[in-house]
Amino acid sequence: MTITRRLFLLLLALVLGACNYHLRGSNISGDQFPFKSLYVKGPEGFPFLGDLKRDLEINRIKLAATPEQADLVLEILSIQATKQILSLSGSGRVQEYQLLYRVSLRAYDKQKVDWLPVDDISMSRIMAYDDSQILAKEQEEALLYKDMRSDAVAQTVRRLSRAKPHPEQ
Repeated sequence: MTITRRLFLLLLALVLGACNYHLRGSNISGDQFPFKSLYVKGPEGFPFLGDLKRDLEINRIKLAATPEQADLVLEILSIQATKQILSLSGSGRVQEYQLLYRVSLRAYDKQKVDWLPVDDISMSRIMAYDDSQILAKEQEEALLYKDMRSDAVAQTVRRLSRAKPHPEQ
């Protein structure tokens, strides 16, 4: 790498840093959220919850130990990962699957006022299937579910950043 190219890259990094540029999902200050602390309530044992808590901590949201200590409660009502046959060959073998990932959630404050009414985050991916490559297709399926889980976490964090009280009328 030439000295000119290195200098250009260094200058570019300094300019981007000076204008407060950051990648989507990397909120450095944590000030975009309308609350300071959050309690995450949901079914244990799902990787989604661990990923979500990690992402919230990166965004400097204080995770409360109890709902009473939190400004807002995020309740994960359900997490579903399903697989459906999308198409079959002429001989009756599966050619494609549709993978579905769905998270149902809501957020409310101490007075039980909804900030995020009950809503679903749903996504799907289509996976071609070949039963002569079973191990590779299992790994591909796992990667697709992981990708959908990451997308669901990012969507949840974005929704929380725009959350506001919705008093019942």
